Amino acid sequence: MDKLDARILELLQGDGALTAAEIAERIGLSKAPCWRRIQKLQQDGVIRRTVALLDAHSLNVGTTVFVTLKTGNHSEAWFEKFVRAVRDIPEVTEIHRMSGDVDYLIRIVVPDIDAYDAVYKRLISAVEFQDVSASFALETIKYTTALPLDYLKLD
Repeated sequence: MDKLDARILELLQGDGALTAAEIAERIGLSKAPCWRRIQKLQQDGVIRRTVALLDAHSLNVGTTVFVTLKTGNHSEAWFEKFVRAVRDIPEVTEIHRMSGDVDYLIRIVVPDIDAYDAVYKRLISAVEFQDVSASFALETIKYTTALPLDYLKLD
């Protein structure tokens, strides 16, 4: 990966709908070599996919809930059951296995507290937890899907 690849990634993180021609023009490369670079970044798994970022409030899911989970059971069977359960809940947008005092951190988006309660009941009926704790985001100060590119190892 070189500086041109990094610039392509920077542009695509800002606007995934840019065409190869638009990117080529912005980085001073002709269209065909730029397109080949994008294809290679996709084949190498650097670009996993291109998506549209939707506005949560416009879709009536403007309430973000961060849920911490503790489990007393760390068996493979429990974990597989947990993964199946959370994958089937569309309001769950992120799941992280954590170090420290909690086992999992989940991000949930819903219209309101009542909708969260329904998700909560669905989750605890599917899997047993030692503790479930929820915090409601009052305001989002920063949200980005763009990853920092300063740490790239360039050729």
